Amino acid sequence: MSANNHELNKFPWKHVIGLALSLILTLLALWVVVSLSLPTVATLTIIVLLAICQAFIQLLMFMHINENHGRGYRILAIAFGFYIAAVVVYGSLWIMWFTV
Repeated sequence: MSANNHELNKFPWKHVIGLALSLILTLLALWVVVSLSLPTVATLTIIVLLAICQAFIQLLMFMHINENHGRGYRILAIAFGFYIAAVVVYGSLWIMWFTV
């Protein structure tokens, strides 16, 4: 078996761990909202912090941002991700605002 063939047959533990961490953070955010009686500002702060943690997990585990593609590639990939996120958020707000 060659080295390339071994890499193709390797189980994607990194993706499984990323999925598990993402699910844990999502369930933790749900638990904070449903079970705790915190003030709105505290609840939103916790949710935003959990979302930032989950974004980093997504970047590292699924988007392979730590692989060696060069600095320019990483900056472009992150900028494109922010662009897509902004389009989705502002597009959704625009649709909700102008749909009667």
